[in-house]
Amino acid sequence: MIDRRAFLLTSTAAGAAAMLPGWARAATSAAPSPELRALFDRMFTAGLRLRPEGATQLGLDKGANADLRGKLSDQSDAGRAASRALTQSNLAALAKIDRGALSENDRIDYDTVLYTQKSAAAVQSFDFGGSSFGPSPYAVSQLTGAYQDVPDFLDTKHKIETKADADAYLSRLEAFGKQIDDNTARMKHDAGLGVIPPDFLLDTTLTQLTKTRVPAADALVVTSIARRAAAKGLGDDYGRQAAAIYDQKIGPALDRQIAYAKQLRAKATHDAGVWKFRDGEAYYATALRTTTTAALSPDEVHKFGLDQAKMISSRLDGLLRQQGFTKGTIGERMAALYKDPRQLYPNTDEGKLQAIAYCNGRLDAIRGKLPTVFSRVPPYQFEVRRVPPQTEAGAASAFSQSPAIDGSRPGIVYFNLHDSAEWPKFCLATTIYHEGLPGHQLEGGLALSNTNLPLIRKTGGFSGYGEGWALYAEQLADEIGMYDDDPLGRLGYLKFQLFRANRCVVDTGIHHLKWGREQAIQYFVDQDGEAPGFATREVERYCATPGQACSYKLGHSTFTGIREKAKAKQGQRFDIKAFHDAVLAHGRVPLEILQQIGDQWITTLS
Repeated sequence: MIDRRAFLLTSTAAGAAAMLPGWARAATSAAPSPELRALFDRMFTAGLRLRPEGATQLGLDKGANADLRGKLSDQSDAGRAASRALTQSNLAALAKIDRGALSENDRIDYDTVLYTQKSAAAVQSFDFGGSSFGPSPYAVSQLTGAYQDVPDFLDTKHKIETKADADAYLSRLEAFGKQIDDNTARMKHDAGLGVIPPDFLLDTTLTQLTKTRVPAADALVVTSIARRAAAKGLGDDYGRQAAAIYDQKIGPALDRQIAYAKQLRAKATHDAGVWKFRDGEAYYATALRTTTTAALSPDEVHKFGLDQAKMISSRLDGLLRQQGFTKGTIGERMAALYKDPRQLYPNTDEGKLQAIAYCNGRLDAIRGKLPTVFSRVPPYQFEVRRVPPQTEAGAASAFSQSPAIDGSRPGIVYFNLHDSAEWPKFCLATTIYHEGLPGHQLEGGLALSNTNLPLIRKTGGFSGYGEGWALYAEQLADEIGMYDDDPLGRLGYLKFQLFRANRCVVDTGIHHLKWGREQAIQYFVDQDGEAPGFATREVERYCATPGQACSYKLGHSTFTGIREKAKAKQGQRFDIKAFHDAVLAHGRVPLEILQQIGDQWITTLS
């Protein structure tokens, strides 16, 4: 899942345009529409005002937006209404633009931004739920809710350099208690509509809430400011003030949320999918469309996953036999490899540090090879970290977060090392290529440093595009030789390709075909050889964020489909750098628009 880092943002417009394919460079000769760019700027600023956390994450909480540094987003009914109103206002303003009068590049920007607003309106038409990696039917779950978002945000994104920074932190602590209560109110509202998380999600949520509800002296939101303010010579009083806010507002709000989650747990069912809700079928179709940006029905996605899994399993079978794994199903043989003690890091803090060091080593090894397949590689920095222990029980297995847009704060790649046995060495390399280079970080770096893109485009994203590219990046790492001396690593790469294909099967199975939790977990164990704990967290993630897991393989197939079409036309003259320039030139776009971009580029090839 998506990551970034610190970028070099001083590229000239000419430098950014140099990465464009010839047909796209020609299109940039027309000046961007001032009317369209002004509208985009207004839309971006208005959205930023509603999402102060995003302003801080991007490093844009300064100047006219300096007041946002002390605020959190309004998650009350009024805040949700404001978001809906902004979406409708944006759609009305976009409708006034004469698309036919725009240049080719402006039309891509227009179509992409319009797509985001229509998708937002579709999700907002359902009066329940929250968001995580995509739309979620649950305002609070093991993946959604302020209780887990805010502590990590304040600790890793809110910088403390000055007294003003520390004061802003305290202001956000005050708002944190209200966010928790607003989330609890939304839980009650949703329960009135019959939207209650399944019992197993509430169990994990309660575990994480309980771990978060610690005495003030042990709470991350208190220890973070106490430590960092003292380190900057701001004294010890900030820690005491934070503890007082925690005791007066945050702790009691957490207690109220825990108490209500327990009430819901008493009436929750074990049904895993959103099909059980009154609007569940429509909600799943919307979530699937929004996250994948592909116009496929649940049945079509399910069949796509089965077909892809069959092809990947055939390749895995041959490679497993070469390594002496000849007996049993693909899943059984992969499970045996998982148990190889030579591939396991100790399940200790020291062992987990060794795993992180290995990941950094793999990144160092691939850096020098990137110029052989890319015309432009943005320089940056980033950090690999362990998922905070208090939320690792329900967190995704690996994910990334963006840096400040000005490069003042690096991006972060998180690994969930709850159990080191779930991350054998042969599975780590392909994941770091996905989250880091040449995956999310390279793709995101080129987008953020692309001066041809308006800010609303640089900072926007689509799971189908971003995760599809990152999965393609895993394939590219194999193609440029990263597994030539690591045959087990190649097995790990293909195993995760199979895993992403089976995600399409499992996600649609849960939400469309009414699979149960245990059936879905067992499917991963049988088909991929997944560790049961890993499979459990993945399945429960899909229960909380319907549709998003399907975006990886669907996006990957779009990128590879364009590439294969170009190779079929050019043969030996095919230029991999030109392909990468073409599909990365316009930043993140819906898959439908990516296909149009790719098809147009192919028409220019000789």
